[in-house]
Amino acid sequence: MNDLDLTTEKLPAAFTPPLLAWYRANARDLPWRHTRDPYRIWVSEIMLQQTRVAAVLGYYARFLEAFPSVEALANAPEERLMKLWEGLGYYSRARNLQKAAKAVVEMGGFPDTYDGLLKLPGIGDYTASAIAAAAFGRREAAVDGNVLRVVTRVTDCHDDILDPKTKKAIREQVQAVMPTGEADIRIFCQATMELGATVCVPNGSPKCEVCPVRELCLGRIRGTAESLPVKKPKKARKIEEKTVFLLLREGRVALCRRPDTGLLAGLWEFPNVEGALDEKAAPAQVTAWGLEPKQWKNKLTAKHIFTHVEWHMTGYTLEVAGDGPEEWEWVDPAGLEAHAVPSAFARYYAEAREQLGEQK
Repeated sequence: MNDLDLTTEKLPAAFTPPLLAWYRANARDLPWRHTRDPYRIWVSEIMLQQTRVAAVLGYYARFLEAFPSVEALANAPEERLMKLWEGLGYYSRARNLQKAAKAVVEMGGFPDTYDGLLKLPGIGDYTASAIAAAAFGRREAAVDGNVLRVVTRVTDCHDDILDPKTKKAIREQVQAVMPTGEADIRIFCQATMELGATVCVPNGSPKCEVCPVRELCLGRIRGTAESLPVKKPKKARKIEEKTVFLLLREGRVALCRRPDTGLLAGLWEFPNVEGALDEKAAPAQVTAWGLEPKQWKNKLTAKHIFTHVEWHMTGYTLEVAGDGPEEWEWVDPAGLEAHAVPSAFARYYAEAREQLGEQK
């Protein structure tokens, strides 16, 4: 310890050897860690954005079974792609995956450099670095939330990690201590992220007693680790009220497609309107769609949280007569299963399945 400079508040070179040794002995057994195929690594990185590992595992296996190659993804029907992505959220990720897949097919294969990968749709700094390192052995530092947390604690950095200048400075520090051997490069970014995900955890106290770099960690030494990283408070989410209608007719339920741009673009939803309609106002909306209410069944409330907005939903289940707007589709249970309905409507989707099942 005496020969280590722990006052510079920079990531020391001594960080890397114990980290890699720890990772090789303790890394979780995840399928994308057993391949150098840039396609499979890329799919995993996109799925893992904003999503927990446990939630991704099943989706990853099903996705690769349906689209085993970049060519298969490029040629996939969009409706099938969206259905396989259903429940993962952030659906623009899936659309950008397909756009990028088409670009990769056109160019005859994946670009093998950070700059080349960065030009693909939906790939930013982190993803380009992660693929370049894991798939191609390029010495590129991938910095996500886990890495930011590890580095700010090890260096006792109190700068706001939401500030691009802070992230750039941390990336430069991580880049400086990256190994030079190809085998080590391929796992270094994963090792740093793994440390943040399993030891230097975001919720609760860091598990310093099992950390391979605890002797180097200024946050532990100075007692500041639990207060790091520093983030400026985010703006409060906007709250939007919606009224959702489960309209049942002869064993079918009404679906309509969302606009091609904006939140949940192009996906299917149950008819809904802005605002929280009460029992007096709801029938007028049904009539305005050219339908006749026959039997009111249930009233269901639900909430869904997006990154910047919350939906507070009031829902009504009812039997109707009539056709409704021309662009609507009336689907039976199999049709409902075939359409990509986002998880924002999960409670209403479950209710629709139950109601349709009772009408068989």
